[in-house]
Amino acid sequence: RCRAFSDFRQMFGQVEAVSLAVPTSAHYGLGHKLLNAGIHTLIEKPLALTLSQADGLIRAARRKRRLLQVGHIERFNAAIQAATQHLTHPRFIEVDRLSPYPFRGTDVSVVLDVMIHDLDMLLAVVRSRVARVDALGISVLSQSEDIANARVQFASGCVAQLTASRVSPEPIRRIRVFQEDNYLSIDYQAQTVDLAHRTRKGIRRVALPVNRRPPLEKELEAFVKSIRQKRPAAVTGKDGREALAFALRIERAMHRHGHRYES
Repeated sequence: RCRAFSDFRQMFGQVEAVSLAVPTSAHYGLGHKLLNAGIHTLIEKPLALTLSQADGLIRAARRKRRLLQVGHIERFNAAIQAATQHLTHPRFIEVDRLSPYPFRGTDVSVVLDVMIHDLDMLLAVVRSRVARVDALGISVLSQSEDIANARVQFASGCVAQLTASRVSPEPIRRIRVFQEDNYLSIDYQAQTVDLAHRTRKGIRRVALPVNRRPPLEKELEAFVKSIRQKRPAAVTGKDGREALAFALRIERAMHRHGHRYES
């Protein structure tokens, strides 16, 4: 019993909040119009195509005093939330995010379409400045990179190795975190967390309890709750901008001669 509109502008004055899920190239144009119309807006990741566009959206939200949330959905993954208290001083992180060809979202590279989820998580987990980036990407089915690999070194000394693909025969979404005294293996898709840590008798492995719920459901709940309670978004425009800046830096490293080290 939802009303349908053939033109998004017909919603102006009819709704208070919108979840914007359109191709990335339309994020800025539509998002800016929604925010200027006084509508709270949840924009899918990446926030925009460029940092200047991201800044424009952030300014519009601030000027109109409306909530801008960015759809970095893995922040709401129960497995990540269960693992958070055990993520203390990461030393090495390995990330694999592989999926079959989506036939959507291919107006941007696999870095902006897929890897950006994990870049956002790295910034949240490592909490350190990105010092160096080395990246390689190739296109297979689309005009932009469909497979990308990046090696990232943080100022803290933590090193992350990321692989993203949208031409894989089966989906894999996994992150492994190695720390001084333990190791965590997190499966985004299955929402499971395995923890291995040292004891006097050797290595002990345990499965952490995870209260599984669809991340999208939790993301939308958080969006509405922030609006009603007049609190900052769970994933702010600033968070989305930082993830976008990280992704664009990896793209620059890929584009320079195909394989390049950037400092």
